[in-house]
Amino acid sequence: MRTYDLTPFYRSTVGFDRLFNLLDQTSSDGSPGYPPYNIERTGENAYRITVAVSGFAKDELSIVAKENTLTIKGDKVANENSKSDVLYRGIAARAFERAFQLADFVQVKDASLENGLLHVDLVREIPEAKKPRQIAINTGASSAQVIESSVAA
Repeated sequence: MRTYDLTPFYRSTVGFDRLFNLLDQTSSDGSPGYPPYNIERTGENAYRITVAVSGFAKDELSIVAKENTLTIKGDKVANENSKSDVLYRGIAARAFERAFQLADFVQVKDASLENGLLHVDLVREIPEAKKPRQIAINTGASSAQVIESSVAA
């Protein structure tokens, strides 16, 4: 595995701290594989994160969206009332926490749990003030007429 030293970039750039912090997080934790997940684009501004959470009940999962971070946690409650001894445990029942960095204006729309898969639907809703708008170009003659009429009045 390779390690990258991003220190020279911190010294020579301004305003890219968040980008470099994301790169540091990605390289430092090795992106653990539990639980597995998919990120899909379901439309032009719609996305879906699917997390495999087999064995977890709805009340053992939590989804928190704070600022630009979506955190999915699973805390498995131990079943001490079970009368059988498990000889082999192939289905993981350990607690987990997955954090996803969301782009600006991405909101959580819905979440559902079906067949051991947790689906979190996201939508990017850009405010009207932030959307690009067309600016009309005036000719020099029309602006001169406006100035002359305002001076004459």
